[in-house]
Amino acid sequence: MDVIAEIKARLAKYPEARFAETPGSIEVLPRDDTGFPVTMNITAAGYTVHFSGWNEDFKSPEEALDCFAFGLSTGCRLRVVYRGAMQTKWTVEGKQDDAWVADSETGLIFVPFWRPQRIVYLQNRLVLAT
Repeated sequence: MDVIAEIKARLAKYPEARFAETPGSIEVLPRDDTGFPVTMNITAAGYTVHFSGWNEDFKSPEEALDCFAFGLSTGCRLRVVYRGAMQTKWTVEGKQDDAWVADSETGLIFVPFWRPQRIVYLQNRLVLAT
């Protein structure tokens, strides 16, 4: 399966979507500063999906595509923890009933813990969650 071609075919339904492509990756850019970039990298080992600083590896192209699409949907948001001006932790949250539930988290090991903490929620609204 050509994952990048599949993503581009799906994005054709959304003319407002802006994306950048290289031979081994595709990145959908956020519509504004309330969203986050969603990137798919293809390597010999499989697929890596990135939501800003968060990432997850997949062997299955179908699972990678599902995750990629999830990041573009209203059913997903990204909780970003800052210490001062530095992003230090990214948590993917999914909507279950009327609550946001943490799904997966990525963070830096060394952070400036003495700086004030600030939390920002980012969400893409390209695809409506069903």
